[in-house]
Amino acid sequence: MPGVWPVGRRHRPRNYTCVSLSPAEWSPQPSWAVGRLVVAGVLAGAAVLVVADVPGRLLVGLAAAGSALTAAHDLLVRPRLAARPDGLVVRSWGRRRRLGWPGLRVRVRAVRRLGTTVRSLELDLAGPHDDGTLVVLGRRDLGAPVDEVARALRSLQAELPGAPRPAD
Repeated sequence: MPGVWPVGRRHRPRNYTCVSLSPAEWSPQPSWAVGRLVVAGVLAGAAVLVVADVPGRLLVGLAAAGSALTAAHDLLVRPRLAARPDGLVVRSWGRRRRLGWPGLRVRVRAVRRLGTTVRSLELDLAGPHDDGTLVVLGRRDLGAPVDEVARALRSLQAELPGAPRPAD
């Protein structure tokens, strides 16, 4: 069975696999945010130069502002989800939310909407640590497939010393 060898160390034996010892972090992809900024610029230009009526300018201007606000969120609130030795950190506009490993449930929820299946990652605390908060993150929030992130979080949770088997 191959062993684990830290990344960056020289002279790794052949039967060892490299792993990164840095904390795992997930954020929206910057290219998506740049694309949203381009869309916001096009919409703002259209609101000023193309649309003639006032209600139309207002609607297109609001769409431009919404696109720019979403792009700013994706660029400024990073990382969106980070796994640390003491638990998870979920960032939003207003604050950082810490979720400890004890009692943490990691689930992938699949829902059919408009003919397509939408997957989301649900992070929930159970037992005495439960504060009634459910964190739901999608692929856009994480910048990676939800199934891969859930698999990584479960493996990190299982590696903790004395940790119980993670609930699905």
